[in-house]
Amino acid sequence: MFKYVIKRIVYFIPTLAIIALVTFALSKMAPGDPVKLALGNKDTGGEAGQAAEKIASEKAYAAMAEKMGLHLPAFYFSITTGAVPDTIYRYIKRSERETLLRLIDQYGNWEAIEQYYRNIRRLQYSIYEVKQDSSTYQPGRILLSQINQLFQLYRDQEIIASISSMQLAAQQSPAFAEVKNRIFELESSYRKVKSEATPFKNYIPAFHFYGINNQFHRWLFGDKPWFFGEDKPGQSAGFLRGDFGFSYTDKRPVWSKMKDALPWTLLLNFISILLAYTIAIPLGVMSARYKGSTMDNVSTFTLFLLNSLPVFWVATLLIMFFTTPEYGMNWFPNYGLGEVTSDMNWLDIFIERGAHLVLPVFCLTYGSWAYLSRQMRGGVLAVFRQDYIRTARAKGLPESRVVWKHAFRNSLIPIITIFASIFPAAIAGSFVIENIFAIPGMGKLSYEALFARDYPLVFTVMLLSAILTLIGNLVADILYAVVDPRISFSK
Repeated sequence: MFKYVIKRIVYFIPTLAIIALVTFALSKMAPGDPVKLALGNKDTGGEAGQAAEKIASEKAYAAMAEKMGLHLPAFYFSITTGAVPDTIYRYIKRSERETLLRLIDQYGNWEAIEQYYRNIRRLQYSIYEVKQDSSTYQPGRILLSQINQLFQLYRDQEIIASISSMQLAAQQSPAFAEVKNRIFELESSYRKVKSEATPFKNYIPAFHFYGINNQFHRWLFGDKPWFFGEDKPGQSAGFLRGDFGFSYTDKRPVWSKMKDALPWTLLLNFISILLAYTIAIPLGVMSARYKGSTMDNVSTFTLFLLNSLPVFWVATLLIMFFTTPEYGMNWFPNYGLGEVTSDMNWLDIFIERGAHLVLPVFCLTYGSWAYLSRQMRGGVLAVFRQDYIRTARAKGLPESRVVWKHAFRNSLIPIITIFASIFPAAIAGSFVIENIFAIPGMGKLSYEALFARDYPLVFTVMLLSAILTLIGNLVADILYAVVDPRISFSK
């Protein structure tokens, strides 16, 4: 058994590496600009005459991107075409990087494309430097609109049309004399892109190696020294050392937010699991023992009826009929966890918290009763058909001893398999229940993070759930050998 456990733990390493890689890839493919999300979705644009604000916002964007490690290459290496430079990652904004890659696919000459893109930026700043008045306001808005679009355009006709529109707008006021010069430089650089195109480079493969100074390595291992050396400001510890980044919504560390929510989710799940197993397992055993009896039929019908009821509907009905005097009985509070003051003793705190947890725990538990009891019933019935059960009965052993000593232990395999799924559920929580009853647990936290695009929190919960799934499967394998001596992992 010990060798098997060590082998499984060793297998965890490549499995976790693949899970971490997939999670990181999903975070890179997630919609939205992570830097803007971290900055509160502030627009880095502006009106003409606001050059200082534009430069300041760009500096804030670059500083946040560096803090998040987005100024580094994504992975240890990249495989591209010969036309794509090894420094393309320095264009942090995803939309701009995608536009550049599309231009490279068409023309292949990176030096000319980069110069063209730099001229777009120079033109943008020259527009911001024009003093805003009645004669420059409207053409300035047209110029800014076109220049913002130009960062995303890669089709030839659209680029030419945008440059022509800017030329017409710049002619409406003499204040745009410098802007007209910049437009001419931009047009010349774009012509050079087309005239010096080298599309054949897109058919030549290229391999770029970046070493450990990349986003994935920093996200997983951090950039702090592991054994020797002093920490420096701005360094991250990495996921493996408990540094999950910071939340986009309130800039708090992800672990700090999870630490506040996790105890309530664990408490809810612990009570729910305890009730589910202590009720469903004996009920399943008794249903198998008295198969076909009235008790078996009634329990089967009742449990399947409960299992067929949607949890959000049951939760709504419970709130309506058990928390509001207008519709039913005001027996329980309808949401939250109650208020605990410093002058309350432990009994008062227990009553206050318990009253708020009764309905959420019931909603989390009732659906498990039918499934667990059916699995237990099927397992016991399968064991009842074994020869050693018939032998035990032939020896004259009491039926209770036959059931609980000989049949029960060997029928726990399906229950143990289900038990393995508890570990990730204990972290993820329940989106529905925690939101309906306003329980500040992991489910509610993850739900709010998902809608706010708070990806560090979302992907941290996702990766932790995957790790706990592996641990749950290992625990289940160990329990298989504990409850059934016929199962051995040493051979």
